[in-house]
Amino acid sequence: MIVRQFISWIRTAPAGERAEATRALARAWLISDLTEDDRAAAEGALLMMLDDASPLVRQAMAEVFARSAEAPAAIVQALSLDQPSIALPILEHSPLLIDADLVDIVATGNCEMQCAIARRVKLPASVCAAIAEVGTPAAALELIENAHAELAPFSWDRIVERHGHLAAIRESMLVLDDLPAATRAALVAKLSDTLAQFVLARNWISADRVGRIASEARDRSTMNIAARSRGHDMRGLVRHLRATGQLTAGLILRALLSNNLELFDHALSELSDLPQARVSALLHERGGASLRALLIRAGLPESTFAAFKVALEASQETGYVDTVAGAARLRRRMVERVLTHCETDRQAAEPLLILLRRFATESAREEARMFCSELIAEQAIAPIRYELIAA
Repeated sequence: MIVRQFISWIRTAPAGERAEATRALARAWLISDLTEDDRAAAEGALLMMLDDASPLVRQAMAEVFARSAEAPAAIVQALSLDQPSIALPILEHSPLLIDADLVDIVATGNCEMQCAIARRVKLPASVCAAIAEVGTPAAALELIENAHAELAPFSWDRIVERHGHLAAIRESMLVLDDLPAATRAALVAKLSDTLAQFVLARNWISADRVGRIASEARDRSTMNIAARSRGHDMRGLVRHLRATGQLTAGLILRALLSNNLELFDHALSELSDLPQARVSALLHERGGASLRALLIRAGLPESTFAAFKVALEASQETGYVDTVAGAARLRRRMVERVLTHCETDRQAAEPLLILLRRFATESAREEARMFCSELIAEQAIAPIRYELIAA
C-alpha cells in the first residue's frame, strides 16, 4: 500500500523531494522487515526510478546501495553504467560488480570512472591489468597508491611503459618498498631518457656526450637497485637488463669491481644459460681456465677477459661487502689494480682502457666525497666528545 502511494506521489513531487523519498525507500529495502509482496513492489518502484529525469534521484539510490551486498543486483548494474556523478560510489565500493563488469567499464568509461575503480579495496589482478593497459595517468596513479591492489609484475611494467615519463607516476612508484627491481630499473631508464631528451632539445651538449652521460647514470642507478635486490628479484632485474640491451660487458665489469658478486653471478648465469650454482662453482675454481670458458659461453668480448680475471682475483682477496652502499659503488683499489694490469697488456682494447679510466675517476671522486662526509661528521661530534671528557 505504501509503495503504491509512493508511485502515485512521485509523479507530481519536486526533484529534491523525489530524491529523498527514493533514498528512504532504498533504505527500507535494505533494513526493513518487508513482506515478499512489499519487497517486490519496492524493487519495482526503484527500478522505475532509474528512468527519473532528475539525476538526484538516481544519485540517492547509488549512495544507499553502493556498499551493500544485499542491494538489488539489476539496480546496481544500471547505476554503474549511469553518468559519472551517479556511478562513482557504485564503481568504487559495490561488492556486487564482478571482475568482468569492472574490466568492461575500465575500457569504456572516462577518467573519473577508471579512478573510482582503481580505488577499490581488494582490486583483483585482472582489473589492475586493464587499468594498466588502457587507464589514464590519473587512474594509474590511483592504482599505484592503492595498497589493496593486486598488481602483477607485467602490469607494473605496462604502467612504466605508458606513463613512466610523468614525474608524478615515477615519484609514487619509486617510494614503494616492494616495487620489483626490474620495474625500478625501467623507471630509472625512463627518467634518464626524459632528461636526455630535455638536454638535447636545448642543444646544451652534443648528442654523443648526452648518450654517454645517460648510459653511465643508468649503470650507476642499476648498481644501487641491484645492491638492494636478492633472489627472485635479482633474477627479474637481470632478465630485464638483458631484454633491454643493458646487460653489457661494461655493466658486468662494474658489478664485479663494486664487489657485487650476486649481480655478477646472476648476469653470467643469464648470459651463459647455466644454473647459478654452477656459475659460482666455476668462478671459484683456481687456474682461470673455467672463467675463460664461462666468459666465452656468456658471449663477452675476449678483450675484456684479462680485466675480469684480475678483478675476480681482487674481489676474492677483498672479501664480502656487507653493506648496501658498499655493493653499489666502485672499489677504488680494485679498479686501479685492473687498470694498471690492462695498461701493460697489449691485448687490452682502447675502449676497455677508456672505460676503466672513467671507473678510476668515478671511484676516486666517490672516495673523496666519503672522506669529506666523515670529516664533517667527526667535526660535528667532536664538541660533544670534549664536553663529555671535561665533565
